Amino acid sequence: MAKTTLLSVLLLTSLLFGCKKKNFKDDHISYRAINGRDTALLDIVVDENHFYGQFEMIYGKNGKDSGAIRGQIYGDTLKGLYEYRSYGGSNSRRPIVFLNRDGKYRLGKGLPTTFVGIPFFVKDVPIDYEIGFVFEEVK
Repeated sequence: MAKTTLLSVLLLTSLLFGCKKKNFKDDHISYRAINGRDTALLDIVVDENHFYGQFEMIYGKNGKDSGAIRGQIYGDTLKGLYEYRSYGGSNSRRPIVFLNRDGKYRLGKGLPTTFVGIPFFVKDVPIDYEIGFVFEEVK
């Protein structure tokens, strides 16, 4: 009986203190980009090979799309998925890509498609990072 109790206490202690959860508020960096009347907000956590966070597109005074982003990092490129609730109220998913250049993130624009419910950019069409949003860190 004492061994079982001791094992239970050790297991509970290791679970409580061994599984430290990262705090999003401590690790994220906030960015903002403005393109004409539209504004985009990016709160992102980046580690060695992955990223995740929140992304919001505000379309002037006409509404916004907001949701979660997550994906993988390939050199200076972040490729992932944007799952969001659109201004019309429906849930949507689309691919998203950023280029990290000079400490700023550039939102890429490509030709999105879906295969078996998985959104991605068509590989034969180059992604354009020169038009659109350039994110600068908000301090």
